[in-house]
Amino acid sequence: MCRSIKLLRTYDEPATAQEFDEAALPFMRKISDFRKPAQLNEDAFNRAVSEISVFSQRLPDQLRVPSHPAGR
Repeated sequence: MCRSIKLLRTYDEPATAQEFDEAALPFMRKISDFRKPAQLNEDAFNRAVSEISVFSQRLPDQLRVPSHPAGR
């Protein structure tokens, strides 16, 4: 869906909060169909980006993975 979003769930080191913020922005752009929302919608758009980022930071810790894939 969003090719500009890089893989954040890695086995080597956890992603930073900034990386999650950077991933949330193109995701919201895709969902809303706004590259830059109008001033009227800017607060709602930015709040949604923040909420997606916060949720996304919790998700990797909740996922259960049977084992590390070979070669990673």
